[in-house]
Amino acid sequence: MMNKRYTLSVFTEDRVGLLNRVTIIFTRRKINIESIAASESEVENVHRYTIVINESADTVNKVVLQLEKQVEVIRAFYHEDDAIVYQELALYKLPTEMLLAGQDAEKIVRSHHARVLAVEADFTVIEKTGHKEETQALFDELKPFGILEFVRSGRIAISKPMRTLTSIVNELENKINQN
Repeated sequence: MMNKRYTLSVFTEDRVGLLNRVTIIFTRRKINIESIAASESEVENVHRYTIVINESADTVNKVVLQLEKQVEVIRAFYHEDDAIVYQELALYKLPTEMLLAGQDAEKIVRSHHARVLAVEADFTVIEKTGHKEETQALFDELKPFGILEFVRSGRIAISKPMRTLTSIVNELENKINQN
């Protein structure tokens, strides 16, 4: 089977130690997590983990089923890239003198639709939002100017289908109340 990139959305209760239990599921299956982001969701007391992996569809399906067996996991979904809207954030710290020395660095920043977040005497911080390939392309062009620090966030994503987390939570509550 051919591996593809999948984005998993795991909706959970807000519990200490749950992230560790979630990542152990990937570790036991020897699945490398390319990126992971954790945040609150639109539903109070429900958190969302967005996890990117490269695996076969069969493996991803098994992982999602295993994730849903965790007591505190409300639901887990997986999507291919064309079924989601996603972004990453990257920050670049460069020597201010290199940016001021010529017009090239400024042109590069503008051509990538990046923005300057902070200018200090010793360094300047630039922000770029986009797909990993876009933030990497800016990194590659800025590298000759002497990148002091670089960080890229994990992917955050929203699914294109109109089914909302609120409707899923309501369905689960209705099932619990019927039993």
